[in-house]
Amino acid sequence: MIAYVLSIGMRPIVVDTNVFISALLARKSEGASREVLRRCLKGHYLPLFGESLFNEYQAVLSREALFAGSPLSRVEREEMLAALTSVGQWIKVYFLWRPNLRDEADNHLIELAVAGGAQAIVTRNIRDLTRSELHFPDVRILTPKECLEVFPCPS
Repeated sequence: MIAYVLSIGMRPIVVDTNVFISALLARKSEGASREVLRRCLKGHYLPLFGESLFNEYQAVLSREALFAGSPLSRVEREEMLAALTSVGQWIKVYFLWRPNLRDEADNHLIELAVAGGAQAIVTRNIRDLTRSELHFPDVRILTPKECLEVFPCPS
């Protein structure tokens, strides 16, 4: 699957929960996090999902206080998650690279990226993800803005 994805121009990426949530909280349609989601939905990027990441998305979406000022209703937020997962690829993680990161809660992102052959983890938490004991040179750690620059869409 990875070879096919790359041959048609899709970039397999892991979209960290903080990027997804940032896109949902934004009041304007602009913004790098929103554009990363748009590109996933349009088929330019292939978002990879694993059980841990999906569970994290759902757990954060259930925090009503977090979305008090969100322009999207709960139903719309759930529809966004459904839309994103419908264009993504589910990856089964068979090997855990632990301990690797200082924040144990972030290890699943590295594991998913390695298992799925992701070209990047897109996150707003660069500092914690770049301080790993093990390095995987084929997986880049990028902010949403960097992702848009490094992986531009074909014109």
